Amino acid sequence: MPGRTIDVAGNAVEVITTGRHDPCVGLRATPIAEAMLALVLMDHYLRQRAQNGDVVCPTPDITRR
Repeated sequence: MPGRTIDVAGNAVEVITTGRHDPCVGLRATPIAEAMLALVLMDHYLRQRAQNGDVVCPTPDITRR
């Protein structure tokens, strides 16, 4: 899409950009990083559970009454 701007001399010019140009990538990076971290943590948890699912912990469960 063409856009109006000025050059360094102050003359009005029209600029045409092609493709997608997001001015603020940082706002999109944070939720992506959080989602990837959640996926990695869940993957490690499931791998640990698959390898050690039959291990019985001798520590009593104090959360149940």
